[in-house]
Amino acid sequence: MCGRFAITLPDDAVARMFSAQPANDLPPVPRHNICPTQPVAAVLSTGGTRHLGAMRWGFLPHWYKHEGDGPLLINARAETIATKPAFAQAARMRRCLIPASGFFEWTKDAAGNRLPWYIRPAQGECLAFAGVWQVWEHGDTRHVSCAIVTCAASPDMAQIHHRMPVIIAPDDWPLWLGEAGHGAARLMKAAPDAALEWHRVDTRINSSRATGPELIEALQL
Repeated sequence: MCGRFAITLPDDAVARMFSAQPANDLPPVPRHNICPTQPVAAVLSTGGTRHLGAMRWGFLPHWYKHEGDGPLLINARAETIATKPAFAQAARMRRCLIPASGFFEWTKDAAGNRLPWYIRPAQGECLAFAGVWQVWEHGDTRHVSCAIVTCAASPDMAQIHHRMPVIIAPDDWPLWLGEAGHGAARLMKAAPDAALEWHRVDTRINSSRATGPELIEALQL
């Protein structure tokens, strides 16, 4: 799964990287501990133009009567996304990219303590998570919500966690965003182990309220 991530690049740098027009409502950066239900920056393509805008991390199916009406859908499994009622239409028609500088996963020691790891690109400054999005409206409340697509982890990553976010390579961004025809389903697989690197970080990240750049710094063991 993917339950926490970070983005440290300025909005204008992300917009240039994805050739997207930035909105005025983007959440402030840098952010070192992005948690579910918070706003995230996401790239979508409409009418041949890419936009970088804010979305609620936590997909809201149209039948939810309020935000807490069902499970918190922060991830969509690649293996079932095309058949799950919550995600099927979005997987076909509403795909997005969610920029991230890195993400967190946890292992456990012999005593059951949760040990956090920060996973980041081995080269470059940014990852692009595969996402799906949905506009949800009920009464006077409107959200553009999203979920991160996950898949079985690559062999090395599986030593930390059995799931990982689907990471879309730059050459495949047009296909995932629906700009290059059909066939996006083939992109829903684990990134090569060589594309990522990881290190242990301080257990402060175990708190959703923790903030600061030290959350992603390598722990001196």
